[in-house]
Amino acid sequence: MANCIVVVQFDLPKRTEEQAISGGTSSAPTYRDLARRGLIRKDYLNGEAGTGGVYLWDSRASAEAWFTEERVTELTKRFGVRPRLTWYDTHVTVDNLKGETRINGKSIEMA
Repeated sequence: MANCIVVVQFDLPKRTEEQAISGGTSSAPTYRDLARRGLIRKDYLNGEAGTGGVYLWDSRASAEAWFTEERVTELTKRFGVRPRLTWYDTHVTVDNLKGETRINGKSIEMA
């Protein structure tokens, strides 16, 4: 089964580094707790094109269970603008931290 990446983007002005760190660290416990629900990793985004996050899930089903319409409504209220969600299936991962390549989450030997 493929992992799933969801890119969440809010059309908001770029935050200062301090604001970005404060916002990320204040919500990080929520996302740490999602490990048991399939969230592998979340990276917080902050740039000229806006703010948001990149979420790596163990499956599309796990991602869909989190990103419900109710969740999108909650995010819209919190940020004052509706987020754009872009969904990707990811079948091949090169993980340089672990020194491996994975297909659908399973490590493979490379010749």
